[in-house]
Amino acid sequence: MKKRAVVTVVGKDQVGIIARVTNVLADYKMNIHDISQTILQDYFTMMMIVDTAEEDQIDALLKTFETIETEMNLTISIQLEDVFQAMHRI
Repeated sequence: MKKRAVVTVVGKDQVGIIARVTNVLADYKMNIHDISQTILQDYFTMMMIVDTAEEDQIDALLKTFETIETEMNLTISIQLEDVFQAMHRI
């Protein structure tokens, strides 16, 4: 069963962030439903809603993102949408 997840990316703006992150998502066959990105002063922020086929896919995805985080000095997180909503409910 497909579930949706929220992917966030934050770091110093530089060429290739969107390409690197979205290529990994494509490798994992994750469809992007919505994407928002902005640059605040020199900081890049991006949030995406993606489809994920299996919950255990998230752990593997985070492991893959670790390389990009290190190489590009970014912070990348992914959470299932229902967990994300529960954490941000007022």
